[in-house]
Amino acid sequence: MASASALDIHVRQVTKAYGAVVVLDRVDLHVQAGEFLTLLGPSGSGKTTLLMMLAGFTRPDSGSILFGTQEVIRLAPQKRDVGMVFQNYALFPHMNVAANIAFPLRLRKTGAAEIARRVEAALDMVQLAGYGARGIDELSGGQRQRVALARALVFEPRIILMDEPLSALDKQLRELMQLELRRLHEKLGTTTIYVTHDQREALTMSDRIAVINKGRIAQLDTPRHIYSKPNSRFVAEFIGESTFLNVAVTGGVCRYRDTVIKAGGAPVRDGRCLLMIRPEQVRIVDGAARDGMNCFDGRIVGRVFQGDTMRIEVDLGGGDAITLRVPANSVGLQSLPDGSDSITLGLTVADTTLLPDER
Repeated sequence: MASASALDIHVRQVTKAYGAVVVLDRVDLHVQAGEFLTLLGPSGSGKTTLLMMLAGFTRPDSGSILFGTQEVIRLAPQKRDVGMVFQNYALFPHMNVAANIAFPLRLRKTGAAEIARRVEAALDMVQLAGYGARGIDELSGGQRQRVALARALVFEPRIILMDEPLSALDKQLRELMQLELRRLHEKLGTTTIYVTHDQREALTMSDRIAVINKGRIAQLDTPRHIYSKPNSRFVAEFIGESTFLNVAVTGGVCRYRDTVIKAGGAPVRDGRCLLMIRPEQVRIVDGAARDGMNCFDGRIVGRVFQGDTMRIEVDLGGGDAITLRVPANSVGLQSLPDGSDSITLGLTVADTTLLPDER
């Protein structure tokens, strides 16, 4: 639920170029009040440039940025009422934890008693009560990240911007902090925009995800819909693991080689397209279990144990292969054939997704 002070953000036809290199190309984006939206994309896609424009550190060449109904392009960063969490935390090493958190309040000339109250509340919020007197060099990476977050929240901004704040943490701590940030967002309801190149992080934390590629938004939707129904091969490859088979559509009928493929969703135009297959959606089938499924015959050519799952590669012949992922403790997994023995894989119609061939 959005807080009473949360603001909508409207980005309209924003363009930024450095010489001949177009970093953002007529970007349109509407972030709803209280939403947690992630800008996701590879390095150089333009996601951080867009975040820096929202923060006021970079000015677009053209376009409009509104916080609520206020145009902010010409507004200085300190006047935008935005909390910012940087990738390197940007904490002051000569100040203790409390002084770091209090810094934005002192800039706003807040009274001493109110500063003390808000700093204590911010420390409680990020589960660092009692840490105010500690030096920054006495903190772990996760604790420093929490201090940076407390500093961004302490003056109760209407918008919070985060630039890959968890990238320096180890995997286990990063996953813990993802859930912690999500919990805080649900509690505060502040409009939040988060930049990352980590697709799992985006899926875990976001209300919606804007996938950015080459300065444009390739797709904007909920995590579940972007994962299950990507609109292009780029999005499908960037969000999760996939294999692709070349198929042809003629007269509204889709075929892989000589086999008719039934797909869920809207019909596709006649011509060449791609069948996207997620490893966890494929099933090993036999006999009557084939009914109502798209089936592919092949042979197992490789297995990789990855802890909780086993990654299995199946050769379909003709240079095509499908990867499937099954629980490592699956009954009968060890008895699956290798080499010349055949195996049949099934994909439900609901999980069968066709994408345009972008070549």
